[in-house]
Amino acid sequence: MADQTILILDFGGQYKDLIARRVRECSVYSEICPANISLEKIQKIKPIGIIFTGGPKSVYESNSPQCDPKLFELGIPILGICYGAQLMSYIFGGVVKPCQTSEYGQREIVIDPENPLFDGLEINQTVLMSHTDQIERLPEGFTGIAMSDSCKYAAIARPEKRLYGVQFHPEVELSTNGIKIIQNFLYRICGAAGDYSVEDYLNKQIAAVREQVGSEKVLLGLSGGVDSAVCAALLARAIPDRLICILVDHGLMRKDEGDSVEKAFSNMALRFVRVDASDRFLKKLEGVTDPEKKRKIIGSEFVDVFYEQAKKFGDAKFLAQGTIYPDVIESGTGSAATIKSHHNVGGLPKEIGFAGIIEPLRGLFKDEVRKLGIQLGLPVEIVNRQPFPGPGLAVRVIGEITRAKLDILREADAIFRYELESAGIRASQYFAVLTNLRSVGVMGDGRTYDYTIALRAVLTSDFMTCEYAPIPHELLSKISRRITNEVKGVNRIVYDITDKPPATIEWE
Repeated sequence: MADQTILILDFGGQYKDLIARRVRECSVYSEICPANISLEKIQKIKPIGIIFTGGPKSVYESNSPQCDPKLFELGIPILGICYGAQLMSYIFGGVVKPCQTSEYGQREIVIDPENPLFDGLEINQTVLMSHTDQIERLPEGFTGIAMSDSCKYAAIARPEKRLYGVQFHPEVELSTNGIKIIQNFLYRICGAAGDYSVEDYLNKQIAAVREQVGSEKVLLGLSGGVDSAVCAALLARAIPDRLICILVDHGLMRKDEGDSVEKAFSNMALRFVRVDASDRFLKKLEGVTDPEKKRKIIGSEFVDVFYEQAKKFGDAKFLAQGTIYPDVIESGTGSAATIKSHHNVGGLPKEIGFAGIIEPLRGLFKDEVRKLGIQLGLPVEIVNRQPFPGPGLAVRVIGEITRAKLDILREADAIFRYELESAGIRASQYFAVLTNLRSVGVMGDGRTYDYTIALRAVLTSDFMTCEYAPIPHELLSKISRRITNEVKGVNRIVYDITDKPPATIEWE
């Protein structure tokens, strides 16, 4: 999507998507590829630089992910991070062994400020370390350019080959000057021009959509979430009055959400169709408790309902989806594990019956999608809408899904969100979860045996990691009283204080 590209080679590291985002924040386009990508594909992409991610394996193990050693002969600058630095050293003949003292968390390192990778930085830096292996002996031609108390080679370099490696993680916020290090690699070492922006992405996608679609019509499943909303706005601008948006109301949306979505898109240059399919979705979900099965069932049923509606618009030749980059990453690509399946990634039948699929947001991260929404003139309340999973409340109701449980959760969730917003609490995402736990309680003079609601509010800049939001106890108490007094079937409220990792933001 831009003249210059940085390739992120995925060796299974948990921060690969964050690395890609950091590069884009520096106005350089990035793309994640499997570690074993062929040299031919790399040469076709013509990247100005390559970054190796971290990974959970040891480079000396027989089944550890590898890259083609001839990659280093292409003359492309490379930055290896953690496992990536170890692999670079190992391939060139260095020695990598388990640490005598593993390093986890923030550590102080001493750098060589004369090295271009650390240009403009003080000699003492705070970085995030997370490793049980480290480079014990450097390969010929490499030098150490940073060290910590227990890690002799916290960073390495072979400047004449433009090869660099860091044992720490510059992409995370806990590395205080990590972004500066990435900038130095991009601009001082790779010679980046900084030609990537969301505005440029928008213009190129509009042109690409028009070229692909021609004079035909497009169908889009519009959920009302940020991704599908921005996708609809982009397509409405690219092909006005030739976009048909179908809202499949699966009965798993938040309180009054279907009505608000219909209202928000009533005046756009598109055709809006709303379908009430809640009965059939709930029927399919009867007795299902496994979260992955829930996702698969909802994704499959969504496709069935959508295609039933699509038959009514036989003149629409293309299908559009609001797929974004994290959907693809979390659903498992390359050497990455499947964190959770997304219904719009791999959930479509092989024979889709359309001339092609339009996914104009597939290359964007969530923060970029929001920026694009502003560029397209969408209302702030739509662009900043709370993130909502594709399967809806089905993955916020633990255990079997029933209409009664959904109604309980909808009311509790609405109260929680209203009170947080009214109090001006700063949180990146907040919602209620109906747990599968019932406990004894007392209301009035009677005994109750009702559900426990868990409240979740988190702070995050990237949704890849998060911290729980410290809500004042007085406000939590008010919320608890309101829910237990106003929502029948609930007698206990708990607040989730778990970060990501080890938890995810959603419960399922």
